Amino acid sequence: VQLQASGGGLALAGGSLRLSCVATGRDFDRYIMGWFRQAPDGEREFLASISWKGASASFADSVRGRFSIYRDNAKNTLYLMMSKLKPEDSAVYYCAADRSLRQTSLTLRDYALVGQGTQVTVSS
Repeated sequence: VQLQASGGGLALAGGSLRLSCVATGRDFDRYIMGWFRQAPDGEREFLASISWKGASASFADSVRGRFSIYRDNAKNTLYLMMSKLKPEDSAVYYCAADRSLRQTSLTLRDYALVGQGTQVTVSS
């Protein structure tokens, strides 16, 4: 599986953006998926994770209640819906995948595959 994220851009504080991650390859529905970001200072933060069929999800405290994660296995696509954006959400956002027996994981080292990132900039 290869991953390609898109949907980033410029948003105003309080606004919304939806990121997409398209996976090419087989067995997308056998991978747990997630999103993490890397801030300008280089710090990485894992934000959200979703189980194979989307029944379970977990979120970092910093985004819980503002971001949602969902997937469309028929389209091999993962989404991150971001709302109530803050300037501190500005970062490069990446999707990640792993053929794991876990339900979800917010630990980057649990993921074997990482896609190219997409830049999100939130202005105040």
